[in-house]
Amino acid sequence: MTRPLRVIFAGTPDFAAASLQALLDSPHRVIAAYTQPDRPAGRGRKLTPSPVKALAQQHDLPVYQPQSLKSAEAQAELAALNADIMVVVAYGLLLPQAVLDIPPLGCLNVHASLLPRWRGAAPIQRAIEAGDSESGVTIMQMDAGLDTGPMLLTRTAPITETTTGGELHDCLAALGGEAIVEALDRLAGGGLEATPQPEAGVTYAAKLSKAEAELDFHRPAAELAARVLAFNPWPVAWTRLDDQPLRLWLAAVGERHAEDPETLPGTLLSADRDALRIACGADGREVLAVSRAQLPGGKPLAARELLNAGKARFTPGMRLGDAPTEAPR
Repeated sequence: MTRPLRVIFAGTPDFAAASLQALLDSPHRVIAAYTQPDRPAGRGRKLTPSPVKALAQQHDLPVYQPQSLKSAEAQAELAALNADIMVVVAYGLLLPQAVLDIPPLGCLNVHASLLPRWRGAAPIQRAIEAGDSESGVTIMQMDAGLDTGPMLLTRTAPITETTTGGELHDCLAALGGEAIVEALDRLAGGGLEATPQPEAGVTYAAKLSKAEAELDFHRPAAELAARVLAFNPWPVAWTRLDDQPLRLWLAAVGERHAEDPETLPGTLLSADRDALRIACGADGREVLAVSRAQLPGGKPLAARELLNAGKARFTPGMRLGDAPTEAPR
């Protein structure tokens, strides 16, 4: 590295804050932070700063929170900072081409997938939901497209049969921080080459919604288990139990026992200290084993604790998912 770079950082959630912290710990100089305007949060709906803003304030960084970067005024303000490069991580605002052109070294993005797979808003969860065996982060030179720019550096991470969305999020957040510092080090030394994304293998990671988190027990067990893990900790997979939402936090493909009856999808086959075993699949002959769930008004509990909290509710032969209710708030 010939010299430390002057960096503008743009990001908003916890995932972005991990990269900001890594840059603050590096030789490079973060000169300003851009983040989303404060949003109402909590029961009191009090205006709350983003994780990036909170971290930036701890380090006495100037913080900018424009509603948009499309105006000439906002672009002039950014240009006046005289940065070498802009690092963007889950910022939440569109960067016009005029902004991308301001820093001499352009704008780099830390994206939580191995591009071109899982471009878009929810790459972490969609990778688990799809049954991918690995994920990672890509450091990308930004262009005007949606995660379409050339790749500068990638780091991979495994996805196991028990990896949750939250666990992969934390892993990739740390990995992204390491990768962006390495990318800046190599850029400063002139030793980083951009590679265009291949046209083959492009997939889109659509934004998550609470509505899609309701499970359909006619689907295969592997698909349901992957969805439960992917949607932990948000939006949390759920089903209906006695007209109330039952949130499902951990699940796996279960074994079918010889004594299991021929039954409809969504039928509770058994409930013990290890799991709630639910019939699923088109013919009800597959099994989803739920090992952690949450009753209304309660907290997430392991199967053993769940039975102690509401044992009378879990009777073999009962159906889950039949009574109409709204998605849990």
